[in-house]
This record gives sequence, C-alpha cells and structure tokens, in this order.
Amino acid sequence: MDKLAKEEHNSALNLHKINTQWRTVLREVKTRELHKDIEILSQTFERVVDCKDSVIKSLAKDLTEAEEQYAHALRSHLHNVDQLLTLQRRRLGLLEENYNMELEVLTKEFETERKSIIDHHEKEIHYLQDVFMAMEQNYLDSEYESKLEFQSMWDDLKNKNLEEKHFLRLQLENIVEDLWKRFQDALKNYTDATEDRKIAFETLKVKDEKSSKEIEVQMKKIQRLQEAISALKGKITAHSREGEWQNQCIRNDKELVHVQLRKLKVRRTQARTTSQENLVKLTLESNATLKALKKAVEKGEKILKLAEICRKFETEEEKVLPFYSSVLTPEEEEEADSQNPEDLTEDLAKIMMDYAGMENFWKRYNKVKLEVLSLQHRRLQLLDISSKLREMLKQYLDGISVSDEVLSHLNPLFIVNYRSNLPQLPPPAAQPGGDARPVYNVIEAAHIASRIL
Repeated sequence: MDKLAKEEHNSALNLHKINTQWRTVLREVKTRELHKDIEILSQTFERVVDCKDSVIKSLAKDLTEAEEQYAHALRSHLHNVDQLLTLQRRRLGLLEENYNMELEVLTKEFETERKSIIDHHEKEIHYLQDVFMAMEQNYLDSEYESKLEFQSMWDDLKNKNLEEKHFLRLQLENIVEDLWKRFQDALKNYTDATEDRKIAFETLKVKDEKSSKEIEVQMKKIQRLQEAISALKGKITAHSREGEWQNQCIRNDKELVHVQLRKLKVRRTQARTTSQENLVKLTLESNATLKALKKAVEKGEKILKLAEICRKFETEEEKVLPFYSSVLTPEEEEEADSQNPEDLTEDLAKIMMDYAGMENFWKRYNKVKLEVLSLQHRRLQLLDISSKLREMLKQYLDGISVSDEVLSHLNPLFIVNYRSNLPQLPPPAAQPGGDARPVYNVIEAAHIASRIL
C-alpha cells in the first residue's frame, strides 16, 4: 500500500514535471508564433498605412482639383449673375416702359371715366332739380286742394248746422204752437171738466217728456257737432302745423341741396381749371418734346449722313481698326489719375456706367478733332508758304517784265540812263572831328549780266 501510494505520488509528480516542461516548450513555440504574427501584423499595418497615405494624397489632390473647380464654377456663377443682372436691368427697363404705357392708358381711362362721372353727376343734378320742382309743385297742389277741401267741409258743416238749427227752431216753434194751442184747449177743457183736464195733462206731460227727450237728443247732436267741429279745427291746426314743419324741412333740404350744388359747382370749376391747366401743360410739354425729338431725329439723320459721307473717305487702316488704343503709357495714366482724384459716388458711378458706351465714339470724335486741328494748322502753314511764294513770284515777274503797274511802283532793277526810280538817300553827314566816309556806286549784278550777255 505504501509503495502503491509512493508510486502514485511519484507518477503524479513526474506528470506534473512533464506538464511544466511541456508547458515551457509550448510557451516558446507560442511566443515564436506570436512574434511571427506581430511581424506579419506590423508589415500589414505599414502596408495599410502606406495605402492610407496614398489615399490621403489622392484625396488632397482631389480636394485641390475640387477647389479649382469650385473657383471656376464660382467665376462662371458670378459671370452668370452679372449676365442675369444685365438681363434684370433690361427687364426692369422694359417693365418701366410697360408701366409708363399702362400709366398713360390708365390716365386716359381715368379721364374718360371722370368725364362720364361728371356727365352722370350733371344729369343727376338736373334730375334732382326736376324732382325738387315736381315735389314743390305737388306740394303746392296738395296744399291748395287741402285748403279747398277744408273750406268746402267748413261751408258744408256750417250750412248743415244752420239748416239743422233752423229745422229745430221751426220744429220747436211748431211744437210750442201746438202745445200752446193744446194748452189753450186744455184750459178750455179744464174749465169744462177736470177729468178731461187730467187726461189732457197726462197726455201733455207725456208729450212734454217726449219733447224734452227730443230736445236733449237734439242738444246732444248739437254738442256732438260742436265737438266734431272743434276736433276738425284741431286736425286742421295740426295739419297746418305739420304742413309748416314739412315745408320747413323741405326748405332746409332745399338749402342743403343748394349748398351742395354750389360746392359741387365750385369743385367742378376747380377740377375743370386744373384739368385745363394740366392739359395746357401737357400740350406744351408734348409740343416741346416733339420738337426736341424732331431736332434729335434731324440731328441723328444728319450724323448718319455725315457718317456715310465720312465712311467713303476712311482709309484702309481706319476701316480695319476704327478705334485706336490709348496713346498714354501706364505711368502717364497713373499720373493723370493721381492729378485728378475724385471720390466715386454711387451717382457718379451710375453716370459713368451710362456713358461707358460712348467711349469709342469719343475716341473717334477726338481723333477727328485732332486731325481737323492738325489740318487747319497745316493749312495755315501752307497758306503762309503760298503767300510767300506768290510774293516771291510777283517780285520775280515784276523784275523781268515792264508794265504800267511795275513802273508806278519802286523797282530797284529798273534803271534808265543809269538812274533808278528808288529815292536817293541823302549823303551821310560828316562826323565832327573826323574824316568823311567814301561813297560807293553800286550796280546790280543782273544789269551787268544782261549787258554782257
């Protein structure tokens, strides 16, 4: 048992040693493999870094090319923007012209509409005046008819009341006469018999009550008629007041209408005067503009004719190169700019841009002006030379010809009997205290040559 345990212990110890040695061997092998892997990874890393560097360089090159393309695109974009701005300016000019044309059309429509409104207003004013006159006439007619109706009703009521009063008076008188007769009969009958008197008294009493009732009824009728008359009087006064109030309102309306009519007339006169002034001003300005345009057209036609005439006299060089470049050097141009410094404001820049198209014209004009001045100067020189040559030719011809004109003038070559027609100079006076100078006779060489030949 002890041996077996020892062997087992030894076997385990040996196995552990073998495992440790084997582990060291495996570790060495693993480290070699790891070193190889690290070398391989470092090579791959360097290769990847090189690839990345090449990619970065290509990207940098692409970036520079992209920047160049961006600059080119920016320049083309700015050029397109400038062209768009010029197109926009032209469009604005056309829109302005269209606006001016539409403004003229609108002004014409406004004038026509204004004239139509004024005519319609005048027609309405005439219509309101006619309506006012018709209302006034209707009111006068209605007032006259109401007065006539009131007067007729008043007369009818008065006549009816008088007739009823007369009728009642007659009736009462008849009743009173009958009563009186009956009373007399009753008195007679009373004297005859009391019973008959009582009967007659009762009958008379009944009749008296009836008559009193009838009188009360008639009095009530009369009172009703008087109340109706008073009510009619009140209605007449109310109608008269209402008519006066209506008349006052109509008068006030009439005054307001007259005031408004005066204001409208004043406005119409003012508008007419202003329109006439504007029309006169417009006609004057249009005439002035037409004259100016005619002058400009005539001037342009004259310039075109002169240009056609001048085109015939142009040289081949001028036909090929009509506009010469500046004769100043860059240093001279800088010096000229420095001598005339001007702050370019926006208005001045606009004016310069407006007249930039006339630069070539002014070049040709200045060139022609300089040529004209040079030709004038040359003409003066030639005239001077011509006058001198003429004078010399005249002197020569006068010297070789004999005529009355030559004889009448002084001529040193003309000698007759050894005498010339020139005035003889007095001999010089002798100087005091000195010897007199000798006098020499001078003969022209031409005369001697003619005698010899």
